[in-house]
Amino acid sequence: SYPSDVATFSSQCVPTEELPGFYYDPEKNRYFRLLPGHNNHNPLTKDSIQHKAMECKRLRLLEEEEKQNQKTTRAGLNSSVLLQKRQLGLVSSTSYCRLVHELKVNCMQRRKIEIHSPDSSVAGTNNFKIIVADVACERIFTVNDVEHGGCKYGIINLSGLGKESLTVEMYDNLYFTNRKVNSVCWASLTHPDSHLCLMGIAETPGCASLLPASLFSSTNPGDRPGMLCSFKISTAWSCAWCLNPQADNCFSTGLTRRVLVTNVVTGHRQTFGTSSDVLAQQFATQTPVLYNGCRSGEIFSIDVRQRNRKGQSWKAIRLFHGSAVTSIHLMEAEHYLMAADMAGKV
Repeated sequence: SYPSDVATFSSQCVPTEELPGFYYDPEKNRYFRLLPGHNNHNPLTKDSIQHKAMECKRLRLLEEEEKQNQKTTRAGLNSSVLLQKRQLGLVSSTSYCRLVHELKVNCMQRRKIEIHSPDSSVAGTNNFKIIVADVACERIFTVNDVEHGGCKYGIINLSGLGKESLTVEMYDNLYFTNRKVNSVCWASLTHPDSHLCLMGIAETPGCASLLPASLFSSTNPGDRPGMLCSFKISTAWSCAWCLNPQADNCFSTGLTRRVLVTNVVTGHRQTFGTSSDVLAQQFATQTPVLYNGCRSGEIFSIDVRQRNRKGQSWKAIRLFHGSAVTSIHLMEAEHYLMAADMAGKV
């Protein structure tokens, strides 16, 4: 039996010989022919295989991280006891905030999202490309990639959090002509969070579209669409809607080396030149100030009430990250700004 054990050991350890133009599947123990680039009819391409391997690795790392981070609430820690100690002065303000946060985190539970679609191209998958919550955090707009290219859209209503799982109906949308979406933001045009602003990837009519949120919900499928707006804007990296009344009905788009602020009612536009691509944006609510994060790592603000100036003298605040800024978020009182960059630094 010794030689057979050696043969088995060597077959497991010796890597398979790579054949040009072929892919070896260790599970099926055979070679498959590769096709160059992307092919919708045969998904077995080098890019798809690499993407699948990376996705498997990501899911495995998430499972390992979840096992490591599983913590139990410390004994005796509950909201009523904690509040009583705080009222009696037995817990400092700092310790109280930390313990309340710990209690909230330990009470958090995951909810599975069930995806429903008229066809099978997206149903049962969880490959969301974009998710954006509305201002009240009651609904989440989702963009889901499909196998044949393009996207489907849906809205998750968070009122169903008490159930074991959440559901989302994914739909095509003929009013948005682009097959891909770069950025999305909620817009308050006729009432709070009444519309969605979608940014496409090409400089074509309709690459920036303002669509009623009701188009993406199954609650009133027979309703006629409300106000629809479409703008021709070059490829946008980011977008944001202004809730301050001093810049009413305005949205911004972060473009290549410039920022564009557009009034959807009058069509008036303001352009601000920048030295780098604008990848993230958010408007303040207390003032009509727009915060921008750039590929260069710079974060700056613009007061949209001022007229265009030559150069970049209109920049009110300037901060710098070591890497490209991918996300920015103003805290509730708008005294602090949270930013994340491509290097993973917050």
